[in-house]
Amino acid sequence: MELRRDLTFSDLGIAEPILRAVAAEGYSLPTPIQAQAIPVVAAGKDLIGCAQTGTGKTAAFALPILGRLSSDRPVAGAGRRIRALVLSPTRELAAQIEESFAAYGRHTPLRVAVIYGGVNQNPQVKALRHGVDILVATPGRLLDLMNQGHVDLRAVEILVLDEADRMLDLGFFPDIRKVIARLSSERQTLLFSATMSDEIRELARSILRDPVNVHAMPAARTADRIQQAVYHVAKRNKPALLRHLLLNHEILRALVFTRTKRGADRVVRELGKAGLQSAAIHGDKSQGARERALAGFRAGRVSVLVATDIAARGIDVDAISHVFNYDVPNVAETYVHRIGRTARAGASGIAVSFCDHEERSDLKAIERLIQRVIEVKTDHPEYPPAPDDPQRREPSSHRAPTPGGRPQPIALPAAHGVDNNSSSRKGRHFGRSGGGPSYPHHANRKGSGSRTRGRRRSRR
Repeated sequence: MELRRDLTFSDLGIAEPILRAVAAEGYSLPTPIQAQAIPVVAAGKDLIGCAQTGTGKTAAFALPILGRLSSDRPVAGAGRRIRALVLSPTRELAAQIEESFAAYGRHTPLRVAVIYGGVNQNPQVKALRHGVDILVATPGRLLDLMNQGHVDLRAVEILVLDEADRMLDLGFFPDIRKVIARLSSERQTLLFSATMSDEIRELARSILRDPVNVHAMPAARTADRIQQAVYHVAKRNKPALLRHLLLNHEILRALVFTRTKRGADRVVRELGKAGLQSAAIHGDKSQGARERALAGFRAGRVSVLVATDIAARGIDVDAISHVFNYDVPNVAETYVHRIGRTARAGASGIAVSFCDHEERSDLKAIERLIQRVIEVKTDHPEYPPAPDDPQRREPSSHRAPTPGGRPQPIALPAAHGVDNNSSSRKGRHFGRSGGGPSYPHHANRKGSGSRTRGRRRSRR
């Protein structure tokens, strides 16, 4: 489908009150997934959207849903019935989707609420009793409240399944089918997923009617604006390498991925010893702790967020300049999801992987998937020898000495496409970057981060 480059939200038929809200958020041009999906959704057709995270898919369904529901003035007070239901795989993503609906619908009379587990249900039940037009929910808490008689879905006109691939990974498909059994067969259904496995296609065939397929980009393709590199480094030396890169390079916000929850906590402890503020987000953290970590990351109080894959799926934060794969993922598609956290909405970004000997087969699988060889960096800092092998050192022949015998900082490129000059940005800032076009997605608002950190050298 050929899209006009000068296409605007007004051209897509977005209602004036919603256009005002979109403009207030700082967005002017639709992204490709929005340009393709909005007319389809507005026309009432079922849709399958194949879109990587960060492409603006939340606005692709939120804007036309708001437009459609606001055209019929809702019943006042508690007589409101849920007319649109959005299912999300994680609590963080559900909260961000609710925030997007609230922001884009601020000039409409529609009410939106979010329900998810891990917190007291009473405030959620109270919101439902007051009447809700649009409900965003995780499947488990939704079923729980349905079974308690707090949720009535008989009036739902539009169902959205967001990040269906992650729903599959988390085992939510049986719960989703139970929810769908309570819905009208005359509903409109929208399914979004970054990848399209056989299981997802089978679910789509069973719940959608003659859907329109839209693609933001080919599945499993990495963004062209992401500069990718890999360091072959022994597992024991990964903490020292991460500290070195964070301390010796200008980094606005860094997202660090680990395979395990314990690994995430261990990285935070190691960074703390080097004087670097960081926070971990994973399934063992309470909902309050996760929300505080995300809030600190967005505000720039915490410049490094360490996460496991499941927890990170709900992270959608402006101006993440660097993604570090502290552990190479053992599922190649996960690599695509991880590095898609940077280079959003026209910006560029940097993805760096740390690969030990046992992870090289996983790295090869990633390169086959993305159909490119990832650049190998060899300019490691100097590591102390392992206790059981005093002669062993990581390669250092490519490092040029500086006066005094210290190696030069690793030549990572600077990230571009982030506006750091806005007066609304506050808090810590690791690096600098330039400007870029602004596109809406569910949390792509003006971020934060002023330059306050001095440069330090890591210990060797």
